[in-house]
This record gives sequence, structure tokens and C-alpha cells, in this order.
Amino acid sequence: MTEFETNYAREQARYDALISRKNEKTDFYNGIYDRYKNPVLTRYHVPLFWKYDMNPKTNPHFMERLGINAVMNSGAIYLNGKFCLVARVEGADRKSFFALAESESGIDGFKFRDYPIQLPDTCAEETNVYDMRLTRHEDGWIYGIFCSESKDSSSKDLSAAVAQAGIVRTKDLEKWERLPNLKTLRSPQQRNVLLHPEFVDGKYAFYTRPMDDFIDTGSGGGIGFGLCDDITNAVIDEEKIISRRVYHTITEVKNGAGASPIRGKKGWLHIAHGVRNTAAGLRYVLYCFATDLSDPSKVIAQPGGVFLVPLGQERLGDVSNVVFTNGAIEHDGMVYIYYASSDTRLHVASTSLEKLEDYIFNTPRDALRSPDCVKQRVDFIRKNLEYCK
Repeated sequence: MTEFETNYAREQARYDALISRKNEKTDFYNGIYDRYKNPVLTRYHVPLFWKYDMNPKTNPHFMERLGINAVMNSGAIYLNGKFCLVARVEGADRKSFFALAESESGIDGFKFRDYPIQLPDTCAEETNVYDMRLTRHEDGWIYGIFCSESKDSSSKDLSAAVAQAGIVRTKDLEKWERLPNLKTLRSPQQRNVLLHPEFVDGKYAFYTRPMDDFIDTGSGGGIGFGLCDDITNAVIDEEKIISRRVYHTITEVKNGAGASPIRGKKGWLHIAHGVRNTAAGLRYVLYCFATDLSDPSKVIAQPGGVFLVPLGQERLGDVSNVVFTNGAIEHDGMVYIYYASSDTRLHVASTSLEKLEDYIFNTPRDALRSPDCVKQRVDFIRKNLEYCK
């Protein structure tokens, strides 16, 4: 065999074994959700013909020509009997693009379609796109809201950027229509924007994250909520902060919406991310809250503390100590939460809709001050000890 044939056969065998590998639950336990041993998507899940020149004459050593660095933050939806993930794929050149991977189980067997998604190129200044959130809306469309990043031409800092919310829509995840970017009149930049799945007062409802610049939220107070009349020219005049940043909590530095909210019996169930600063840098975790079924701008439950944090090898990667979600699927009473770790790979955790709602509505809120937290725990222990007698 030639060098090309030897290397190709070995790498194809590794790819086939990875795609067919069955996933299993870890021994992690908190009674809320199950974690799984293997990531559902990594850079090794990308087909070989995305990375290698498959012509032995022009690539006799079977070298990567267009490398892939990471596969992460994925929008998620159940469509045509399959769990569909629109993942952020980051090339070796640092540019990200979207690609669709599908599975029948939701926990393993995810396989990318032959081609990545080619969005209509309507923004000449746009340099990068990432972190698409998928929402099946009652108007009949599936919407994707993503970060559209451009160079900040007003700054001499070469790393200065501008983030806006790009909007696309589709009926089948194959043909995509690009709409104008969302405009928020009181916020110069937007990231982590999410569309609510139903009309609110006859209007399209968005969860926003107002920001003063690309990294810092500045005067932005947390996760916002705003309405617009026409999604084909989406403009939000007012943003109401519904999940605030709070000092010495997991949302101290910033927070943002995650997966499309899931309708429960008591409210809309949200899985979001919160960020605090540490001596080792920013730490991203997941947290939950619920909003009113008839008024999704009203938070009616918010358990204190974290919902999911990076554990073990999840803490290592391009941007360490990070978990992030922008996709979850509710199917047959089960909820599959797709979360990325350290901007490198994508995992899944599963729970039931009943358990998720139980957690959100019956877990105590953050008492905010250490003495009050101690009192809260002491009362909790006292009740438990009385019950155990």
C-alpha cells in the first residue's frame, strides 16, 4: 500500500469506530440529570473529506489541508424523526461556520451531512458567525438566531469587534433564508439572542443580552426581553431585563439565554449561562429559571446556584473551565441538553421534563448573603433531621 492508502485506511477506520461508538451514562448523580461518558461531537466527527485532499496525486502523504480545531455550541431541534444539531465548527483558521449533524438516539451516532450550511452572504462586513439558537416558531418557520461578528472599524485595536444578532429561517434545515440583523435601539451590541417560540401580544418576542461592547456588558443588566412587529425587519425599541446580573453570584460578570425555552406545566423552562470572574479567568456555568406561560417576560422561579458545571476533562480546552449551551430538545417527555465544554467539544445531559420542572420550581432561591445562606441551610438541615427521626 502507498503512504496515502495506509494513512487514509487508518483514519477512516478511526472515524467509522467513533461514529458507531455507543454512549453510556456516567456514575455522576445529583438526581436532576444524567451525564454521558462520551462527547456527542468533536473535531474528529468531521468527515475526512472536509479536511484532507482525497486525491493521492496532489496529496501523496495524506496531509490535512483544511484543518478543524473544534466543534461546539450547537442549536438543537427534533425534525423528521431525528435529533438535529446545528453545530459551530471552528476551522484551523479560527473562522467558524455551521454544520448539521443528525442522530436517531440523541446521545450517540451523530453524523454530519456531506456539506456544511451555506448561509446567504448578505453582510459584506461580517467576518465570523457562531452559536446559532434554533426555535420552531408557531408561524411555521424554524428560525436560527446567531452571532454575526464584524471588525470594529471605529477602533485602532485590531481585536476590537462588533457583535450583532443575525437571523435566518428555514422549513427543512436545508434551504435557508437570511433576514436583516436584529436592531435594538438602546443596545449598541447584542450576543446570545434567542427567539421565543410563540407570539406574545401578537408580536415576535426575543430574549436579548444588551452590551456596551464586544466583551463587556457594561450597562447591560442581564438577559433582556423585547418585542418586535415584523421579524423580516426586526427592530426592538425597549428591552426589559428579566434575569439580572447580581454581585457575588454565578451571573456577576454576565449572563445570556441558552436553549429555546421549553413549555412545562407551570411555566416556560429556561437553561441559560452565567459568568463570574476568578483568578484563573472567566468561569462559565449553566443555570435555570422559569417564566410565566402567559407573560414570558415575568420570571416566576429561579433556583439558586449552578445547574451544570464543567467536570474532569470538560474543564480543559481552548477556553478552559467553561460550559455553554444554546440547544436542548424535549422529546417524548425527555429533555436532552447539548452543552459544549471549554470551547472544544459538545456533550449531552438528559433528564425528564418532570424532573427539570421539579428542579426549577422546588429548589430554593439564592439567599444572596452568607449569613442568610447559612440560615437557609440550617433550616433545611433541621427539617431533614426531624423527618429522619
